[in-house]
Amino acid sequence: MPAVITTHGGPTPEHDGKITFYVILCVIISAFGGLLFGYDIGISGGVTSMDDFLIKFFPAVYQKKKHAHEDNYCKYDNEYLQLFTSSLYIAALVASFAASKVCSKLGRRTTLQIGSFFFVAGVVLQAGGVNLAMVVLGRIILGCGVGFGNQAVPLFLSELAPAKIRGALNICFQLFITIGILIAGIINYFTSNIHPHGWRISLGLAGVPAVILLVGSFAICETPTSLIERNQVDQGKATLRRIRGIDNITAEFDSIVAASEAAKRVKNPFHELMRPSSRPPLVIAIVLQVFQQFTGINAIMFYAPVLFQTVGFGNNAALLSTVITGLVNVFSTLVSIYTVDKAGRRVLLLEACVQMFITQTVIGVLLLLHLKPAGSLSSTEAIVVVVLVCVYVMGFAWSWGPLGWLIPSETFPLETRTAGFACAVSSNMLCTFIIAQAFLSMMCHMKAGIFFFFAAWILVMGLFTLFLLPETKGVPVDSMVERVWKQHWFWKRYMIDDDENDNDKVIKG
Repeated sequence: MPAVITTHGGPTPEHDGKITFYVILCVIISAFGGLLFGYDIGISGGVTSMDDFLIKFFPAVYQKKKHAHEDNYCKYDNEYLQLFTSSLYIAALVASFAASKVCSKLGRRTTLQIGSFFFVAGVVLQAGGVNLAMVVLGRIILGCGVGFGNQAVPLFLSELAPAKIRGALNICFQLFITIGILIAGIINYFTSNIHPHGWRISLGLAGVPAVILLVGSFAICETPTSLIERNQVDQGKATLRRIRGIDNITAEFDSIVAASEAAKRVKNPFHELMRPSSRPPLVIAIVLQVFQQFTGINAIMFYAPVLFQTVGFGNNAALLSTVITGLVNVFSTLVSIYTVDKAGRRVLLLEACVQMFITQTVIGVLLLLHLKPAGSLSSTEAIVVVVLVCVYVMGFAWSWGPLGWLIPSETFPLETRTAGFACAVSSNMLCTFIIAQAFLSMMCHMKAGIFFFFAAWILVMGLFTLFLLPETKGVPVDSMVERVWKQHWFWKRYMIDDDENDNDKVIKG
C-alpha cells in the first residue's frame, strides 16, 4: 500500500503490486483479532439471557425475569448485568492508548501478539469464574486484548494492502467481526440447553480463536511501513518486495521512506493532531466512531436474545433469531467487500442511512402500538420485527460497520497515524461502553422510544455524510491531502498551514 503523506507538493501515482498468497494469509490471520471482538460482542448477550448464568451471578435479575407481571421493557434492567457487558469496552478504551505507543515503538505485529496474550488470559478467567468479580476481571482483560487488537489490525491491513483493493482487504476485519458474532450466536443456541455450565462453554470457546491468533501472529510479517519507521530499512524493503510479488517496488519504497523521515521529525504525534491540518481526519475518525455506535447496532447485537424475548420469543427462539441476524450480518459484509472499491464509501453510507432510518422507525412504531409493558406481540408481529432487524443489520453491515474502521485507517499521515487511530479506537470503545452500560436502562425508561432515539441519530449521520464526508475511493493515502482535503469545500480551510509550510520550504531552499 502507498505509505501515507510523503509530501504536500502534489499527488503521487498509485503503486504497482500483485495480490499475493502471503498477503491473503496475513490478512486472514490478523483478522482473527476481529473475530474475537465479534465473538465477545455476540456471546455476552446470549450468556446474560441464560438462566444458569443469571442464577449464579445475577439472582435478582433472574427473579425479576420470572415475574410474569413484570414490565416487558425492564425485566433485565440491572446495572451490574450491564457492567458485565460494558466493562470490556472501557478497558479497551484505556488500552488503545497504550497500544498506540506499542504500535509505533515495537510494530503492528508485536501489538497484535500482546493483544492475543490478553485474549487468552481473559478467556481463562471468564470461563473459570466462580464469582462476579472474577468474571468482570476476565472481561476487563479481554478488553485490553480488544484495545490492542483493534488498534493493530486495521492499521496492519491498510499498510499491507495494495491501494486498488485497500477497502476490500481492510473490510476483512469487519467481516471477521460479523463471523465472530454469528459463531457466538450459534454456540449460545446450543449451550443454552447444557445445564448448569453451558455459559462456561460459551465463554471458554473464545479460547480457540485466541490461540489461533496467538500462534498465527508469529507466522505473519511486520508491515514495511512499520519496519522502515523503526529504522529496519533493508528488512522493510525485502518485506515490501515479498508482499507485492514484484521486483520493481522502488516508487512505493521511496514513498514510505519519505513518509517515515517526515514522521521522525514529529516528536509528539498527539500534539501534532492538534494542528489545523490534522483536524479533518481526526474529526472524521472520531465522529464516525460515535455515529457507528449510535446507529444502535451494538444495542441490537449485545442484547439481541434479550430484545427478541422482550417482543415475545421464547429463549431458544430468541437465540435462533440471533443466529439469523448473524447470518445476515456476515453475508451483507461480503457485499461491502465487493462494492466498496467500486461504488465508493459515500454511496454505501448514504444508502444505509435511509435503510436503517426506515427500519428503526417502523420497529419503534410497531412496539409503541402493540407491545405493552405486560403481554407480548403476536407471532406475526414478532416475525415482522425480526425481519426488520435483519434489514437494519443488512444496511449497517455493508456500510457503517466496515467503513467506520476503514476510513480512519486510510486518512491519517504516517506521523500521526497510530496516535490518530488510537483516538478513533478509544472513541469507538467509549461510545460502545456508553451504549452497553445504558441500553437496558434506556429500554426500561424509554420503551419503544429507544428506536426513535437511534433513528434520530441516523438522520444526523446521513446529513453529516452528505455534506462533510469526502470520498476516498481509489485515492492513494499519500495523496489524501492534495486530492481529498484540499479539494473539499469545507475541510480545505484547515489545510492552510500546510501550504504555508510548503512556501517556507521553497523560500529556505
